[in-house]
Amino acid sequence: MNRRDALIRVIDALHAEIDALKANDVNGLERATRDKLSGIEAIASLGTGPAGPEIRELAEEANRLNETCRIYVNLMAANVRRRLQTLTGDAAAGFRPMLVKAYA
Repeated sequence: MNRRDALIRVIDALHAEIDALKANDVNGLERATRDKLSGIEAIASLGTGPAGPEIRELAEEANRLNETCRIYVNLMAANVRRRLQTLTGDAAAGFRPMLVKAYA
């Protein structure tokens, strides 16, 4: 496998990861994450070297997709936090000023 093929594998896995996140598909997310990590390991095993325009473009695409995954995960975590705060009657927790003890 060459770097181009490995990057395409990572990009495909990132697309699958985004789809799984959108669908709340835990098994699909695990599969996609495993495939992504496998692709990254394949790239790492090929070592470093000069990257031509095609490799740079593929790496930038992978980076953009990874950033999209990160945004989805952060939004999901914020929604869970908000729901938990609502369920516990602590919905204003993020807006309440912190109480600070003064020490003499």
